Amino acid sequence: MLTPKQIVDQLDKYIVGQDKAKRAVAIALRNRYRRSQLTAEMREEITPKNIIMMGPTGVGKTEIARRLAKLVDAPLVKVEATKFTEVGYVGRDVDSMIRDLVEASIRLCKNKKIEDVRLVAEAAAEQRLVDLLVPLRRNEVEQNPFQMLLGAAPQYDEPQMSEEERKTHFSRRESVQAQLRAGRLENEIVEVDVEERAPGSDAMLAMGIDININDMLGSIIPKKTKRRKVTVEQARKILIQEEADRLIDMDEVIREAVEKAEQDGIIFIDEIDKIASNRNMGGGGPDVSREGVQRDILPIVEGSTVSTKYGPIKTDYILFIAAGAFHVAKVEDLIPELQGRFPIRVELDALDEEDYKCILTQPENAITKQYAALLGADHVLLQFDESALDEIAHYAFIANETMENIGARRLHTIMENLLEDISFNAGGDYPDIELKIDGNYVRDRLENTFEGRDLHKYIL
Repeated sequence: MLTPKQIVDQLDKYIVGQDKAKRAVAIALRNRYRRSQLTAEMREEITPKNIIMMGPTGVGKTEIARRLAKLVDAPLVKVEATKFTEVGYVGRDVDSMIRDLVEASIRLCKNKKIEDVRLVAEAAAEQRLVDLLVPLRRNEVEQNPFQMLLGAAPQYDEPQMSEEERKTHFSRRESVQAQLRAGRLENEIVEVDVEERAPGSDAMLAMGIDININDMLGSIIPKKTKRRKVTVEQARKILIQEEADRLIDMDEVIREAVEKAEQDGIIFIDEIDKIASNRNMGGGGPDVSREGVQRDILPIVEGSTVSTKYGPIKTDYILFIAAGAFHVAKVEDLIPELQGRFPIRVELDALDEEDYKCILTQPENAITKQYAALLGADHVLLQFDESALDEIAHYAFIANETMENIGARRLHTIMENLLEDISFNAGGDYPDIELKIDGNYVRDRLENTFEGRDLHKYIL
């Protein structure tokens, strides 16, 4: 488990500034580990200290959640508070965030188990690939009408071979296996039987019904399969997955996943300010529904038991991180009981010109690096000098001040405008072209677009 300093260092690679928010999240994550080292009696008494992040849009709140998902070895889901509706209305119920968390936990635990058995699964898949490429001439066993109706996989009997035929067959198998390992048969076409999965109903999921009828009747009705023609490369992935599924114990995976979701789960609730009701406006209208959603969320954050298809899930020890811009509403507009369940409040700072410049170059996924990589595919070697970065940051700041403040997202708009002609003309069988963007080019492209725009709003 990473220390708080190490967590902040990892977040610094992708998020500029916002040290308070990073520190709060890092401490909360480390406290999960500290709690796991205590006695069972003490663990029962310690509950997570939930966090609420306040700040303008585009300053890094959602990015912190995205990076946490890749950073921590714990199930994490991000949900939008605006997707939920009060009980009695059509839409997602708040319990679905817990069901999503359990599903994320199962994927996490299952992937770990699959990695443990991957070598065995790959060996078994290789043997099945050899069987597909060097098939035995087998006779199909006649199926009964019930099996045919349900689409069960066909069954075959073992053929009788002479000693000479057996030697020839095994010699071919060894040759094909050697070619497979050398990667010379990746584009060969083979037929594989793939299990058909019935798609879930969006209407049922919206109402919180996530019961899969196939799962309920799986032990009674044979699984329906269909035959697909795929390349050896695709078939290998399919067969490795099938063999790994056979090797792992899903009951054990579910037990571990449920415990991990209960003890280590993290839920990031975005746009929580959109369900805050303005008490000065009086009751009625949409505020009634918003307050209803808050009251539905409250027992989950406080600690309750939610029913899922994998069994009941206790929410007492799940860490909740909420975020919102709070332009119109304030944290105080949330119902007092919900406010009390988020004891740690962190305010994120608005971005200035220096922040925009850092965002352009410092993060590992910096915007300038992304555009350079994209245009590099068309042999355009793009570079930005210091004056260009200064001008882009300046125009981003001016645009956010004179128009709607959308934070770092404004940089994407500016970069698209700046590189529109270059992106349009790039392509074709051209040699590598070195292209250096300087401040003059940025001013020529953006001056008319972003300076002086919407200034009529300020003229009396």
